[in-house]
Amino acid sequence: MIKSAIFRLHFIVFLWGFTAILGKLIQTDAYRLVFYRMLFAAVFLFLFNVFVLKTKFRMSRHILLQLLGIGTLMAFHWLFFFYSIKISNVSIALSCLSLSTLFAAFIEPLVFRRKPDWTEVLIGLVIFVCISLIFNAELQYKEGIIAGVICAFLGTLFSVLNGKIYGKTSSGNIIFYEIFGGWLVLTLFFACTGQIFSFDEISGRDLALILLLASVFTAYPMLESVSLMKYVSPFTLILTVNLEPVYGIILAFFIFGESEHMTPVFYVASGVMILSIFLNGYLKTRKKARIGYQN
Repeated sequence: MIKSAIFRLHFIVFLWGFTAILGKLIQTDAYRLVFYRMLFAAVFLFLFNVFVLKTKFRMSRHILLQLLGIGTLMAFHWLFFFYSIKISNVSIALSCLSLSTLFAAFIEPLVFRRKPDWTEVLIGLVIFVCISLIFNAELQYKEGIIAGVICAFLGTLFSVLNGKIYGKTSSGNIIFYEIFGGWLVLTLFFACTGQIFSFDEISGRDLALILLLASVFTAYPMLESVSLMKYVSPFTLILTVNLEPVYGIILAFFIFGESEHMTPVFYVASGVMILSIFLNGYLKTRKKARIGYQN
């Protein structure tokens, strides 16, 4: 069962890594892409909750508002992610996600009211230096890097707050209301700015790819990741998710070719960032094992 769970975990992380590839293949802009991705994903999740999980959607207004707020962060996290891809490339957008380690080192202690882990801060600073080197070496992508950094910050904030609310209602409710909330906020924003979209603004090819993105690459892996928490430790889950940039960058290199070829500085800095993330996970495991042994 454990081996099967590990395989399933790597499979959904591979799917997450492929979302960046789809983001580049889809020709419509980032705003329409995220708007329809969240709309279709919410529909898929609603149907799955009703007919498969038999989820009861009732909950307190307080938790509902929290979920809608976290969903808003998710929506803008995706907006900046796909915008970074559109104005730079897949490799830049995915490498910037590594900054989540630095942001988490400061945000998580604030949210959970614990002392900062200075090992996390140090590793986060190493990653920050690597991103700075990439910025200087790839100045033609500076706007994409800035968007990627904002994306990493919003994604970290979303993940930490998600951890705070986890367990207060069913997992099906959490995932559905967050995605629905993000879509609802985008709808209100676009309505106020006169940018509500119609299906005839998107080609059939893009619409099919967005449907694929919303179902196979969004709704399914989110639900699967929750179910896998029964079989794998949080450490294994987090450590494996860190492979998302690795899968995505490798896939982009072979699929898109020349447009994804970067300077040697990019690959060295990206390698250091990935090693730093794995080192962080290793040190955390050692620390937990030591504490457990002492107790």
